[in-house]
Amino acid sequence: MPADVRGSGVFVVSLDFELHWGVRDKWTVAQYRERLDGVRRAVPALLGLFREFGIRATWATVGLLFFDSKRELLEGLPARRPPYRRASLSPYAALDEVGENERDDPYHFAPSLIRRIAETPGQEIGTHTFSHYYCLEEGQSAEDFRDDLVAAMRVTRRKLGSAPRSIVFPRNQLSAAHLGVCRQLGFLAYRGNPEAWAYRARREDAESLLRRGIRLADAYLPLTGRCSHPLAGADAPVDVPASRYLRPYHPAFRGLERLRLERIGSDLDHAARAGRLFHLWWHPHDFGAHLAENLWILGEILTRFRRLRDAFGMESLGMAESAERVMAAWDPAQAAAGSVAGSGR
Repeated sequence: MPADVRGSGVFVVSLDFELHWGVRDKWTVAQYRERLDGVRRAVPALLGLFREFGIRATWATVGLLFFDSKRELLEGLPARRPPYRRASLSPYAALDEVGENERDDPYHFAPSLIRRIAETPGQEIGTHTFSHYYCLEEGQSAEDFRDDLVAAMRVTRRKLGSAPRSIVFPRNQLSAAHLGVCRQLGFLAYRGNPEAWAYRARREDAESLLRRGIRLADAYLPLTGRCSHPLAGADAPVDVPASRYLRPYHPAFRGLERLRLERIGSDLDHAARAGRLFHLWWHPHDFGAHLAENLWILGEILTRFRRLRDAFGMESLGMAESAERVMAAWDPAQAAAGSVAGSGR
């Protein structure tokens, strides 16, 4: 059996940093402008909170955001591009609409924000693929995905000096074939999905109002049980599974915020006491509107983490650091022995 790391518990934070590349098939810039503009205020505010509370976060960043100019972006595109059956999913046909640089088009370029994140102690720059790639959509292939990831690794290495070690799959779509590509390219960690039915990976057209409704209700009530995980695994890439999506504040639900905080806090408590992992994630644009309210909610969560760190030694680790912790504790010989014993031979 894989090793199970006991002890203080681990708190993982990851953010899907994508700007308009992550929502372009759903909303235009004009329709989503408030949240996209708010990212420019949210990122510095988040970094300030992370410094205050000692949070080591992973920022899974879309590769298209790294470029300093449109010319550089066009030169950095992958050779293969996913031929999705739903053409609207591909960003490549819309590149004519992209501006010349970050100043001209702050919705599709973000090199200054990426540098600011990378220069902040404890922050890991992971990848959210190059093009916000959808691994389960019809038409694409593992070979297309490989070229996309190679492009993401290339631009990250050129801009920051090292390739990403962690990956977060857009729309949480993943498969064994795509994980195999990540393994070949040397990734250490990925963010898997919770085991409950409502959270399992699906194509966009396979989503349902029922699944969405369950996920919404589960943010306030324990419909799917506890969402902390054992720190267990084997070889890379290690699954550092999601526990809870930190939904953005909405005035219509303000009366339920204490329920939401208790839902997150109780699972965080359990992870600290049982030596398990709790993984909280969201998008920077989720804080783009109602920034003060969202920062207050996050501050309450981080204050609870700080109490658990003081009481039980709970740690804040990035995704790659968590994977390294698991891999260091994994005993291949023990795993092989367990496999043979389980086979009945």
